[in-house]
Amino acid sequence: MALGTRVLGAGKLLVLCGALLGTYLLFAAISMRLALRSREVEVPNFTNKTANEAMAMATDLGIGLQVDDVRRIDATIAEGHVLAQDPAPGTRTRQQRTLRVWLSAGTRAAKIPALKGETERTAELRLSQDGLELASVSEIRTDAFPADVVVSQTPSPETPGTRVALLVNRAEQTANFVMPDIIGTSGERAAAILRTQGFRVAVVNTTPYPGIPPGIVIRQTPQSGFQMAPSDAISIEVSR
Repeated sequence: MALGTRVLGAGKLLVLCGALLGTYLLFAAISMRLALRSREVEVPNFTNKTANEAMAMATDLGIGLQVDDVRRIDATIAEGHVLAQDPAPGTRTRQQRTLRVWLSAGTRAAKIPALKGETERTAELRLSQDGLELASVSEIRTDAFPADVVVSQTPSPETPGTRVALLVNRAEQTANFVMPDIIGTSGERAAAILRTQGFRVAVVNTTPYPGIPPGIVIRQTPQSGFQMAPSDAISIEVSR
C-alpha cells in the first residue's frame, strides 16, 4: 500500500512538472512572437511620392529604401514620383529591411540620346536612366573601332522613341582593369583612387542608411568583377 502511494505521488509530481514546463514553453513562444512583432512595421504606400518624400517616410519607420535605376514611362504618375514598390503597401516587414521603389519617367515623348562611341555598358545605363528600352544588340568585328563600343544606333539621336537597337563592335581586346568591390569603403577615397586610373567616377546619390556612417559606399555600378576599359564610367551611391 505504501509503495502504491509513493508511485501515485511520483506520478502526480511528474504531471505537475510537465504542466509547468508546457506553460513555460507556451509563454516563451508568446513572448518571442510579441518581441518579433514589435520590431515589425507596416509598409506605407509610397505611390505618387517623390524619392525624397518616400525616403523620409521609410527613415521614420526605421526601414531602408532603394530607388531602382530604371524609370518607367507612365501616363498617370508624374515624372520623378514613385510608380511601383516592393513589398506592396500594407505588408508587414522587419525594421532595417531595405525596400525597393521604381520612379515614373512621366508621359514625355522621350528623345533618344546619342550613344555612338559609348561603351555597351555605358549605353545600357544611359537607356535605363532615361526610361528607355534596349530593343536589341547586333554585333560586328572590326579594327576600325575599339572593342565593345557602340558603332551605330536605331533610331538616330534626338528623335522621339522608347526603344533603341545598338550595333556593337566585338573585336577582341584584353580588358586592362577589373572593377573591385568598393562597397563598405569611403566613397571619397575610392573615387580618388579610381580617377587616378583614368576612370570617370560620379557619386549619383546619397541615401540615409541606419547604422552606417556618412560617406560610405552602399552601391556601385558596375558590380565587382566586371571587366572595364578606361573609357567606362563608374557610378557610386554613398550613405548620408
